[in-house]
Amino acid sequence: MFTGALAASYYGRPRTTLDVDIIVAAEEKDLPEIARWLAKVGLKVQKERLQSAWQSGYRIATLEDKKSPHTVDVIFTNRSLERNVGRLAGLRTYYETPESLILSKLRMLKVTTQEERAATDRGDIKSILENTSVNLRSLRNRAKTQKTARLLDDLLTQSV
Repeated sequence: MFTGALAASYYGRPRTTLDVDIIVAAEEKDLPEIARWLAKVGLKVQKERLQSAWQSGYRIATLEDKKSPHTVDVIFTNRSLERNVGRLAGLRTYYETPESLILSKLRMLKVTTQEERAATDRGDIKSILENTSVNLRSLRNRAKTQKTARLLDDLLTQSV
């Protein structure tokens, strides 16, 4: 499923990006098949890089496109995906739910030291809140659990 700037643009305001972020639900045994699929769609794939990403605590592999300066961040998870059906270029696709996307951006805000990056994440969250229906009660409860409720409340106050 799509996440990051592409999902934020889908739910909020369009913005440019040079990378695409996708979340892949898989098991470690699936990595060879995933590597073949990623290579088939035109990405430079090193199986060792995928294996290393899987074994790291972050589970993120950045892959380059063979024909452009763009990259794809592949985020591996072995949990079920919180996703919505959408369309991209006329094709059925999946996007991370707005609530889950907001929560991930709040977690990033909590640890980001670069003000420009933090400003982009705050803008994405505000735009999603202004343009998409979200379950605020659930979002607040989950933000409390993740210790990002204060950040969420600050953004909600600014968005009103």
